[in-house]
Amino acid sequence: MKSKLWDKGYEVTAEIERFTIGRDREMDLYLAEADVLGSMAHITMLESIGLLEKNELQTLLAELRNILTEIREGQFVIEEGVEDVHSQVELMLTRRLGDVGKKIHSGRSRNDQVLVDLKLFIRKQLRLVAEDVRSLFAELQQQSERYKDILMPGYTHLQVAMPSSFGLWLGAYAESLVDDLVFLQAAYRITNRNPLGSAAGYGSSFPLNRTMTTELLGFDSLDYNVVYAQMGRGKTERNVAFALASIAGTVSKLAFDACLFNSQNFGFIKLPKECTTGSSIMPHKKNPDVFELTRAKCNKLQALPQQVTLIMNNLPSGYFRDLQIIKEVFLPAFQELRECLQMATYIIARLEVNEHILDDPRYDLMFSVEEVNRLASEGMPFRDAYKKVGLDIEAGKFVPRKEVHHTHEGSIGNLCTKEIAALMQQVWDGFHFERAEEAEKTLSDSPLKGEEMYRNNHTRQ
Repeated sequence: MKSKLWDKGYEVTAEIERFTIGRDREMDLYLAEADVLGSMAHITMLESIGLLEKNELQTLLAELRNILTEIREGQFVIEEGVEDVHSQVELMLTRRLGDVGKKIHSGRSRNDQVLVDLKLFIRKQLRLVAEDVRSLFAELQQQSERYKDILMPGYTHLQVAMPSSFGLWLGAYAESLVDDLVFLQAAYRITNRNPLGSAAGYGSSFPLNRTMTTELLGFDSLDYNVVYAQMGRGKTERNVAFALASIAGTVSKLAFDACLFNSQNFGFIKLPKECTTGSSIMPHKKNPDVFELTRAKCNKLQALPQQVTLIMNNLPSGYFRDLQIIKEVFLPAFQELRECLQMATYIIARLEVNEHILDDPRYDLMFSVEEVNRLASEGMPFRDAYKKVGLDIEAGKFVPRKEVHHTHEGSIGNLCTKEIAALMQQVWDGFHFERAEEAEKTLSDSPLKGEEMYRNNHTRQ
């Protein structure tokens, strides 16, 4: 049995240890890279305030870079008997470097370690999710333009209602993703604040330079109040979960539409056969399993904010072990959503559209509003035109005119694709992902260069 960071010379009952550790070791693998980056920034700051010697810092940074390489190459494990990623990293440093490895914990607690790990992990994952959203957005826009002149029925109450188009249908989901990305950007901004230095939630008696670690890690600012930094545990995850759920809601609805429109009763689209599955007894079946699973996964993701809320909602200020359970539902959610986005992008790029839907007379009545509007534009009062067309339909005399001439913004004849693309670009530019990426690259490649840049900037000020 390996000793704990908090070891006081006695052993915890094996059953208690199993229960309290739970899935921490498994979940903490998600945070390994972030934990090393956080430690690199922290010890760089410790040297600047005299708690580490220069040669100790250089030795520790070199070994942390080795551990970072192991993590990125998939060789890092949290050993049996080791509680979490923080303990594993410190254990590896101590094995390889001796007592100097134990110095990385000065001025911090596992509480602010996990806080900064989560912030760095979430920040990176939000960028990856945003990139996948933008890829799906681009594909939807491209297909929207490709099929902008192909009409299809629009529905209200699942009744044939008015003319729509594949351009409108696909473009609607593209614009929905823009709003989802606005939500994601808000979550990113809340995330991108530095809790390091809050220790167990009440600060440290060491003269920590929290501004320095903020800049080394590429955060926008501090979580200034140390109690609030700790209170952010759970709150950050909940806010991010709402943003992920917003995207999942859009993708789930798209998946439902695709399943519906692919069925023989609609026949509006055809999914590529290589993206479908078969039946064990019905040889004709080509099932839209990918979109069905996407719908289910995204619906599950929409429950994530409530799961996080119910775990942390009745806790007072300060740290409680309850918060560990959030990891189990929260950390895997990013990859699950990304897979759904990637699958949707892949299939949308390859689906076939039925260009002859309107040959079927069952859709003739969707042009009734067009006829009412035509009569009204020629001078007949709208209510009279409505009544005339309604009576013609009841008498079986209605003959549809299947041309539409909509030109207002966002309609069949004016999709505003470029304007929506500009909106997406504006939102994307507001993330400023490059700041965090550059800071992390500098820290992992040359942390002392990051310290030098910090000193130069603050000397000039």
